[in-house]
Amino acid sequence: MAPRISNPQRPSSETADGRAAFGPRPILCAVLDGAGFGADPYRRARELFEAGVDWIQLRDRTLEDRSLWQIGCALVAARDESGPADESSAGRRVIVNRRFDLARALGADGVHLGFDALAPETARSFLGSRALLGASLHSLAEVKNAAQDGVDYAHLAPIWDPLSKDATRPALGLDRFAEACRLGLPLLAQGGVDVERAREAIRAGATGVAVTGILASARSLGDAIRPLRESLDDGRRSAIG
Repeated sequence: MAPRISNPQRPSSETADGRAAFGPRPILCAVLDGAGFGADPYRRARELFEAGVDWIQLRDRTLEDRSLWQIGCALVAARDESGPADESSAGRRVIVNRRFDLARALGADGVHLGFDALAPETARSFLGSRALLGASLHSLAEVKNAAQDGVDYAHLAPIWDPLSKDATRPALGLDRFAEACRLGLPLLAQGGVDVERAREAIRAGATGVAVTGILASARSLGDAIRPLRESLDDGRRSAIG
C-alpha cells in the first residue's frame, strides 16, 4: 500500500510561475513506467530522489486508473518525505504524463503533455499557473512553436539513439540541440543520454536531461544516478566557468 500523502494540495512552486521550478542546478529527470518502479514505487522513488534525481515523471499508457493512482500516491509521498534537496536545486518534483486530471488529484507538480493531449492552455486553466507544463518535441520547428504555446519546458529527443528502445527517428545530434537551446525554451535532452553525454548536453545549453534506458540497465539506481548527477553539475561548472 502506498504511504499516505502528506499534503495532496501542495503547490508546485512558491510563486505563480511554473518556471520557478528551475534552479541553478541542471535538472535530472527520471522517466519511468509502472514496471520501472517495481513492487515498491515509494522505495524506488526515495532512492531516486536521494541519489540526485530532481524530477520523476510517471509515464505509462497501459495501466488502468487504479494502478496509476497507487503509484502516483507513492511518488508524491516520496517527494514529500525525502530528506532536504540540494540547496542549489529548486526542489523535487513529480510529473504525470498526459493525465492532468490525475496530476491535480494527486497534488503532483505538473503534467507532461503528449502529442494527443489537450492543448497547453486547457491544461493550464485546469491546473493553474503554478503547475509545470511540459511537452515532448522532436525538431527545431516544434521547439519554436512550443515556446509560444505556453509550455514551461520540453524534452527534445532523440539527441542520440535511445538506450531503452530501437530508434524510430534519426538522432538530432548535439549541434542541432545547441541551436534549439538558443531559442529560449528550457530543454531537457533525451535519448541515448549517458554520463559523458549528460555533460555535453549541459555545455550545449540544456536545462537538464531526461533518462530511462540508463536506469533500466543499471545494477542499482545509485550506480546510475550518482555519476549522472556529478556529470551534470560538472557540465554546469564548465559552462559558466
